[in-house]
Amino acid sequence: MRIIALLAASAAIASAMLPLAGHAQSNSATNSGIQSELDTMWEKLKGSWVQTKGAIKEQWGKLTEDDLMEIQGRRDQLVGKIQVRYGISQEQAEAQVSGWEHKRKTM
Repeated sequence: MRIIALLAASAAIASAMLPLAGHAQSNSATNSGIQSELDTMWEKLKGSWVQTKGAIKEQWGKLTEDDLMEIQGRRDQLVGKIQVRYGISQEQAEAQVSGWEHKRKTM
């Protein structure tokens, strides 16, 4: 049931982002600003990885302690582990992580 909710949320986020895709491509300054914000956020997450692991484990319960040790605050590793553990595409895993990032950013 939780997976269905996650997939539905991911699909909603992805569909909401589609109209923005064309605009984002034409505005590279905005893209670099957003990327810079995400990079900064992930640097902070790496610094507080012990606390962050709990939030990640809560969101993606199938990730093991070994997975979390391997990830060590690296976004690309998180996406890959989610993809493997949940048997989803890279795009779906990216959408889930993007949604999680957005939620954390607004907290």
